[in-house]
Amino acid sequence: MRSLRYFDLNLLLVFEALMRERHVTRAAETLYLSQPALSHALKRLRESLEDPLLVRTESGMQPTPRALELQPIVQQALELLRQGLAPPAAFSPATSKRRFTLATTDYFEEVMYPPFLSQLLAYAPDISFSIELITPDVLSEGLEQRQIDMVVGLDHQRVLPSGVMQMPWMEEELVCLAATHNDRVGDALDIGQFARELHVELADISGLRSSNIDSGLAQQGLTRRVISKNLNYIAAARVVALTEAIMTLPRQMAERFVAMLPVRLVEPPKELPTLKMTLIQHELYANDPDNAWLNKALIDFAQGFRHQVS
Repeated sequence: MRSLRYFDLNLLLVFEALMRERHVTRAAETLYLSQPALSHALKRLRESLEDPLLVRTESGMQPTPRALELQPIVQQALELLRQGLAPPAAFSPATSKRRFTLATTDYFEEVMYPPFLSQLLAYAPDISFSIELITPDVLSEGLEQRQIDMVVGLDHQRVLPSGVMQMPWMEEELVCLAATHNDRVGDALDIGQFARELHVELADISGLRSSNIDSGLAQQGLTRRVISKNLNYIAAARVVALTEAIMTLPRQMAERFVAMLPVRLVEPPKELPTLKMTLIQHELYANDPDNAWLNKALIDFAQGFRHQVS
């Protein structure tokens, strides 16, 4: 026999069918081939293996010793290939004990994660989650090494590491927050006054993006003064409550602080962008059944969540 490099592996299926049927026409039918095509394939098999393999006798076609020796080897090889090429088993949320690790914003963790987890536990009772911060290493290494399964809620990124994929997930309106005692700010702000006010914002610990707000102001030839960069929303909102600074944040988060602190909502300039939240994962694992399930669960949740707040 020549090297496997020159052997047509499709002939193994022909060999399997012939050994099973011991009849050229019936074997051709099982492979959806014409009888001449199968006869030609048998000729090629004989040439490649340097053995007649099947010989016509008074009792029909009979395998040679070489064919009988090869039969279990070929069957085992084909069975391994069929198992390997079969679609992966579907993910079963009802029985899985999988722990997912999400890197998220504190907006997602505060506003969306509790109802998301509550919904999942209704039909996936043994699934659990770990919540991590979005740090510079998350996108560069965490996703690729599967230390993080998915980054949820991060604003749209223009540049991502190779192999990291991003998809739109949910948009949220941005509003401003001001202290109730802040008489410098009325119920709404135009772009000029917005730029003149003192600001509090979240620090970008991910190291991934510049502020979309600052980029929008720059397009208008404007800048703003940020007096405090905080690591989380609650600390930033407390600074707003005790100063004359304002803060720009998603509406649903702002509404929570109105109920908790002496602050009020202020309509932002119409030029302010919306928050375009995304789902980010690594292409290496995007088709794994568990990641595909998590991705769909988050998308389904977003659709229902938008309906609830609209």
